[in-house]
Amino acid sequence: MTPELDAAFAACGAAAWGGLTWSDALPHLTPQAVEKTLTLCPTPGAVLVAAFPYYAGDTPGNLSLYARGRDYHLVLTEKLNTVCDVLRQKYLSYSFLPGADNSPLPERQLAWACGMGLRGQNGLLILPPWGSYVFLGTILTDCPLEFSTSEPSNVCISCGKCAAACPGGALDGAGFQLSRCLSDISQKKGELSPEENALLSAQECLWGCDLCQRVCPYNAHPAITPISDFREDLISSLIPADLEGLTNRTFREKYGDRAFAWRGPAVLRRNLALKENT
Repeated sequence: MTPELDAAFAACGAAAWGGLTWSDALPHLTPQAVEKTLTLCPTPGAVLVAAFPYYAGDTPGNLSLYARGRDYHLVLTEKLNTVCDVLRQKYLSYSFLPGADNSPLPERQLAWACGMGLRGQNGLLILPPWGSYVFLGTILTDCPLEFSTSEPSNVCISCGKCAAACPGGALDGAGFQLSRCLSDISQKKGELSPEENALLSAQECLWGCDLCQRVCPYNAHPAITPISDFREDLISSLIPADLEGLTNRTFREKYGDRAFAWRGPAVLRRNLALKENT
């Protein structure tokens, strides 16, 4: 089945893929993740992981690079479903469930366990020549697929540039601190703390953050994605006029196929106001 899967993943634009039996995947899941996974698939047999490159150049703008094209949740689900269809035709009595940053499976940990790419000091998967500009998706199945054993991914060169570039100090010696990550702060709903306001207003990005990726040596010359959804019809920036007069419904109609839309217009308006007041 491996040649067929190689062809199926390549046809949908994946740069790499790997697979783990459920018993090999299990040590990488928290008890909570296991419980949630079992609600989706009561008798898991295997997990497949795939990486999809999204870098389309670094045009100046206030939206993170990952959010400029079509929403990766939609794109990856569609692409993974084409692979699922190949598997469904061969294994008629089994289920195949695609996931794209919306399942309990720890995508990066599973990718590293498959030997995919490198483990970045900033917690991201690095996959030359695409660098860390890749989205990860999974396929969960109750089919007892078997895979050849792979060595876990090596770590990056640990140069420390990502940690030094992080404006919130999220990459400290204690590990990744999500509460200090600018990308996470920019997506929080409601009122921000004075410290969060100061941090967000001092940086260019309105939504997300690419600073730790831009300084990474592995991202010095990343390859351009072959996936048209991430390369065409890009939105690099938003200004207040783009959101003026939009209700939640009309906002979804205008931007519903973009990754920055999931929080609605209020968060974006708040962030834009912070930029205007500095």
